[in-house]
Amino acid sequence: MKITVEEEKCCGAGQCVLIAPEVFDQREEDGIVLLLDAEPADGQHTAVREAASVCPAAAIRLSESRD
Repeated sequence: MKITVEEEKCCGAGQCVLIAPEVFDQREEDGIVLLLDAEPADGQHTAVREAASVCPAAAIRLSESRD
């Protein structure tokens, strides 16, 4: 799994951080998403998928392809 985020779309809701704190964080000054791990371990995939699905701004994109 590979994750990309579109910071310009992020509205700072923070749901991604609550669901997958090992993968996402927020900038202190404005709450915009920070991607901590663009290729998380298999054990994080379920949480990352949930975070992407609940993002109100659809700022999280996932690629499930494997090399």
